[in-house]
Amino acid sequence: MAKHASYKGLTVVITGASSGFGKGVAQKLSEERANVVLAARRTALIEELARQCGPNAVAVTTDISDEGDMQRLMDTALSRFGKIDVWFNNAGLGILGSFTDTPLKDLNRLVDINMIGTMYGTHLALRQFKKQGHGTLINMSSFVSKVPLPFGAAYTATKFGITGMTGGIYEEMKLEGHNGIHVCAVHPWVTDTPWVEHLANYSGHEIVLGPVDAPEKVIDVIIGLIDRPKADVDVGFKSKAAVTSFELMPQVVEYLNGRSLLGMLRSAPEAGNSAGSLHQPKDEGTEVSGKMRDRLKKKLAGDK
Repeated sequence: MAKHASYKGLTVVITGASSGFGKGVAQKLSEERANVVLAARRTALIEELARQCGPNAVAVTTDISDEGDMQRLMDTALSRFGKIDVWFNNAGLGILGSFTDTPLKDLNRLVDINMIGTMYGTHLALRQFKKQGHGTLINMSSFVSKVPLPFGAAYTATKFGITGMTGGIYEEMKLEGHNGIHVCAVHPWVTDTPWVEHLANYSGHEIVLGPVDAPEKVIDVIIGLIDRPKADVDVGFKSKAAVTSFELMPQVVEYLNGRSLLGMLRSAPEAGNSAGSLHQPKDEGTEVSGKMRDRLKKKLAGDK
């Protein structure tokens, strides 16, 4: 990725900064002298990341489903840096397994985090952008917002919601004449981040998914949107192919996706049910990569 002098002094709020895409984006932008405001529930991790990123980084303990936490995140960014140029709604979790085997409290919690949390961030960011007259909002969605995922119905629902909300707001900004405000939705394929380590699992088996994309591919796309905003981005060949195939043959693709996921789940070792990081953050899964590619290689080698 090319260096951009314009990133010096740029203020970027990043939710879900303790691992995965959020951590990777923070590291790259801080290297280019941007101001980064790091939000996550895992205080120790984001404080250490802020230390590594340097004096232009600040950590704010944040549960994105808590309106007060999100307001405090906004207030901290403004008091520290005076403006917000980019707001990246990245934090989110998942649930895999039978919909009816998943407790309602976990389904509700997923909606609170993924959908309501993203809505809080979007509302705060756009109000500030309107005051400033500029800003870029980047909302993390998924290819499943366009291709429904069996055994991940609630996760699919939240991503449909994020994509729909983001698309509606994009048109709203245009109609209101806010030419300096950019609204973007990002739709990656399954990516090698610690997502699996944090998701709620009611499948009865360990989760080993693949093929997966490298997180660096998605991180570069996200940062690229700062210079070249785009309303809707499907990241990588697999994501684009899945969306195109579903548009042409929706019933066939739904069936094949379901059979493929069910086969991966049933072939994996048995595991007990887990709410993952829905209610309390887990200690593991702290890096940009989740080592999913390594686990998939080991599984395939064992199947031979």
